[in-house]
Amino acid sequence: MKLLITSDSHGMTAEVGMLKQRHEDDVIARIHCGDSELPFDAPEMDGYYRVAGNCDFDRAYPDVEELTVNELPILVTHGHLYGVKSSLRPLEKLAKEKDAKVICYGHSHVARADVIDDRLYINPGSIRLPKQSPHPTYAILSYEDKIATVRYYTLAGKELTELEKSVSLD
Repeated sequence: MKLLITSDSHGMTAEVGMLKQRHEDDVIARIHCGDSELPFDAPEMDGYYRVAGNCDFDRAYPDVEELTVNELPILVTHGHLYGVKSSLRPLEKLAKEKDAKVICYGHSHVARADVIDDRLYINPGSIRLPKQSPHPTYAILSYEDKIATVRYYTLAGKELTELEKSVSLD
């Protein structure tokens, strides 16, 4: 099972659609962690689980999305309502309340994956305005035999192996 995870595209319409097309045959779900700045019903957003970021004004976007993919409970939020630029603690509390194993978030524009209390926190970075990286990034989560692996890619499709993280999720 593979999931495409992106965030903070800030109005990049063609690129959001391009990522969807690039990975249409190898992922079973797509997640956008907010700040698309696109209407909820924009064709490029069709097929994405999506949440509201602090720059999204379409009220159709939820603040939090809960989904289960192949028995893996996933929580998606932008992160601005949980102070993710300062600490993941408020997001940790939400993840425990919702019993999520994977938490996808954005807002900071920093590509990173953290394991806290046997939960995997994934920030795909930003495909428009990356921070702490010269590359716009997105992520692919692979999950097989209870092993989750996060791989990061540049918008051009080059894998950034130095950011890869694998963890067992029981």
